[in-house]
Amino acid sequence: MADGQGWPARSARLLDGWAAWRAARARPATGFRTPPEPRTFGLVARGRQLLAGNLMFAGHLVETPPGTRPWGIAPPDPAFTAELHGFGWLDDLAAVGTAPARSLAQDWLWDWIGRYGAGRGPGWTADLAGRRLTRWIEHALFLTMGRDAATQAAFFRALAVQAAFAARRWRAAPPGLERFEAVSGVVLAGLMLEGLEHRLDAGLAALERVCRDEIDAGGAIPTRNPEELMEVLTLLTWIVAVLRDAGRDPGPELAAAIARVAPTLRGLRHADGGLPRFHGGGRGVEGRLDQALAATDARRRPPAGLAMGYARLRAGRTTLIVDAARPPGGRGSFDAHASTLAFELTSGRRPVIVNCGAGGSFGAEWRRAGRATPSHSTLCLEGRSSARLGKPVLVAGMRREMLEAAPTDVPADLDRDAEAHRFEGAHDGYRPGWGVTHARMLALSLDGRGLSGEDLLLALEAHDKRRFDAALDAARLRGLPYQIRFHLHPEVDAELDMGGAAVSLAAPSGEIWVFRHDGAARLSLERGVYLERGRLRPRAAQQIVLSGRAFEYATRVRWSVAKTQETATAVRDLVHAMPEYEP
Repeated sequence: MADGQGWPARSARLLDGWAAWRAARARPATGFRTPPEPRTFGLVARGRQLLAGNLMFAGHLVETPPGTRPWGIAPPDPAFTAELHGFGWLDDLAAVGTAPARSLAQDWLWDWIGRYGAGRGPGWTADLAGRRLTRWIEHALFLTMGRDAATQAAFFRALAVQAAFAARRWRAAPPGLERFEAVSGVVLAGLMLEGLEHRLDAGLAALERVCRDEIDAGGAIPTRNPEELMEVLTLLTWIVAVLRDAGRDPGPELAAAIARVAPTLRGLRHADGGLPRFHGGGRGVEGRLDQALAATDARRRPPAGLAMGYARLRAGRTTLIVDAARPPGGRGSFDAHASTLAFELTSGRRPVIVNCGAGGSFGAEWRRAGRATPSHSTLCLEGRSSARLGKPVLVAGMRREMLEAAPTDVPADLDRDAEAHRFEGAHDGYRPGWGVTHARMLALSLDGRGLSGEDLLLALEAHDKRRFDAALDAARLRGLPYQIRFHLHPEVDAELDMGGAAVSLAAPSGEIWVFRHDGAARLSLERGVYLERGRLRPRAAQQIVLSGRAFEYATRVRWSVAKTQETATAVRDLVHAMPEYEP
């Protein structure tokens, strides 16, 4: 059914309910075998907002009196419910770390246990159960401090129920991070909780299988989400550390998966230590990527070619990362973006050219907008995306859309000569409707001070030219409109320069970049947005837009962005404190 309410969704809910009912009869845990420690970072500012009664989940703000328990609130949508029941907010309250923050976390936790701990109500999907297990285990000392024996017994009983449920239903979790979370929760429970040792061997076998099936030979996951890959590595290295503390060696598939993932993540690292914002992922909490990489024994260099389908060019203090492969497909595309050939440019500690990012934290409309091609730094034809969203289906109670009609042929090549690091790529996403292939050539100078680019729309074959002619006729010979967008980070101050022929870009550090073009398109500086988790609303930003119309079988636009003023050496790597969460 079009609304996703068909038999598969109903069947999944029935199986989840049956597994939760069975899990409620599981033997309880009795304590921890080893003291747990936090492995995830939260936002202090967001934790303070929770203390103030401002509940911000999945793009919805619900204002309540301070201390209000959230489980009795009518949720705005299923995504709000899922984020609330996943307990990721524990990271934020733990980051605050005060007695009121601990008291609020404990109050919400035991209210959840009283309402849902026996396997009833919302939040009983494999990925959410695995996420709760991980958060409860790592923050256990924060959660149980000062609680009496009976209350702690209820905590350990609820952990056992969730471990039993996730052990039965992990296969139902969507591919990527959610499936790793489901299985990792079972493994961590078996490793760290007394009385659940019987879960460990089956959990490790499942994790070995997921590592083998979900992480390919190049260290990539099906979603191609860089931030998810980092979270997967964090989970795997945590499990390896706990296994070794218990005197056990990680299995061959687990060790091999970490060895594949670590160099791939190094190939996705921007100069500022952040990740590129593609396919639903963000830049990650500052320092998180370096911590994840430092926890591995894998010291291999990044791959020479593409890393998980991304091309990385690095010179001087500048990094350029390009989405240079087919978008994810099938169930791995629920958060995928139409971002083929989009790029991000970072200079030192400062992102300069970015993508808008994932908008899911601001609601369904922003989520869909963030996935569209115009939200990325690439070419867009007639305002259309290079891949389209399919009909929504229900996944764990939430409406999700797969990508359809996505590019299938995405050749890419990396090279270096005496002058620059070079990238050449193309995609056929616009070929079915308009007969044209988008090709992009990028050259990053060896000193990292200049990037030159060339975007082309090409009708190559005879049938492509016939299709292009038909599209041109439908447009009454007015040409096919295109836009090449360059989204700027909110901290970059942009102004039209040289009588409107160029744009000067000023970073807070004092760096100045200048954008120029060959005059084949019209240059404009327009409003944009930057979609960043941890904020109540999108941040205002700017975007450079080159607009034109394609009349011929070959349309070419050349442009460049070059650094004209360097950051002062004494301050070049200072990071000015910015609010991580603001109303």
